[in-house]
Amino acid sequence: MRTESTTSSYSGIKPWIIDTTLRDGEQAPGVVFSADEKIRIASLLAQAGINELEIGYPAISEDERNTIRKIVTMNLPVRLTSWARAKWQDIEDAVMTGTEGVHISFPVSALYLQLMDRDYPWLQQQLQELIPKAKKYFSFVSVGAQDATRAEPELLKNFVLDAEACGADRIRVADTVGIATPTSIITLISQLKSISYTALEFHAHNDLGMATANAYTALEAGCKAVSVSVTGLGERAGNAALEELAIALKLSGKYESSIDTRQLAHLCETVSKASGRAIEDQKAVVGKSAFQHESGIHCAALLKHPLSYQPFLPDQVGRCKQELVIGKHSGSASLQHFFSDRGIFLSRNEAGHLLEIVRRTATEKKRALRPHEVDSIYSTFLSSNVINTIP
Repeated sequence: MRTESTTSSYSGIKPWIIDTTLRDGEQAPGVVFSADEKIRIASLLAQAGINELEIGYPAISEDERNTIRKIVTMNLPVRLTSWARAKWQDIEDAVMTGTEGVHISFPVSALYLQLMDRDYPWLQQQLQELIPKAKKYFSFVSVGAQDATRAEPELLKNFVLDAEACGADRIRVADTVGIATPTSIITLISQLKSISYTALEFHAHNDLGMATANAYTALEAGCKAVSVSVTGLGERAGNAALEELAIALKLSGKYESSIDTRQLAHLCETVSKASGRAIEDQKAVVGKSAFQHESGIHCAALLKHPLSYQPFLPDQVGRCKQELVIGKHSGSASLQHFFSDRGIFLSRNEAGHLLEIVRRTATEKKRALRPHEVDSIYSTFLSSNVINTIP
């Protein structure tokens, strides 16, 4: 079992990373993980050094509870938590799984309370009843403020203070519909930290495309923990992406993380396959295009120094190497490099003449050229003796 800490042996700030791929990630429309897939993903997450796994919602079914129990029996070196609504039956279902911790989600916005025909006195009463009772069965109890970013500020403050008074070990501030921005997060977390000593967690959604930025900003503002999912898998536009946050922490120079980023590519591919959600080419960190380059200026610089047009190297996330693509925007240096890998050494003039045909062909095809197409262009030049006559 891992214990939450704010510092590492390197004196850097060490945030607590909670992965919710197996709970919130699976709530993405149409996504269903088999029991074997959940077990495999949990194992890979543990190997990658994640601190805590939110591994499911026990109240869904007996099959769900059985799968959670199987993961618990694996004795992974991480904290395992179950998710529950603010009702005792859900918590009892979680008790049956044997997870170390439970997360109890409470509605805090006026809209969510109205939808449930509830008010704050009811919310306060549930906190007072459920948290002490849950602590008899779990060594760690997390409490969630659902739709916190749309809640009235004073109500949210009261919720945090009441949850703290009832013994909550951590309080989750959930941006349930993803409307937060980094500046609003700084204000919100700063206000809550000024009134409470209980550890705060931020749970981001990506409806405005800012989930990872908001998660990172929440740490900057003083949150001790953030929840993420692999590839950002989750409801609607998804959650904060584990792989993006992990690399941001690694490059920050400020934070220390237990995450082995070299395992991210394999982890993301596994989740992608299990979820049936393809990783988009332009997906940050693990997308196919993340380490592809075509621009002649960029490629020429990359051949001299691999960090000239990349923030980090491919092997840092478990990828093999960068790829220089031959297309409309390529330069002579790219062509020379392409053919040198084949044992063919072109002069700059030879590469320049070939480049004219390469660019024209790529323009006609409206895409980058495939290796065999570039080879064919060279062979045509060679057979017509054009290259041999270039001075």
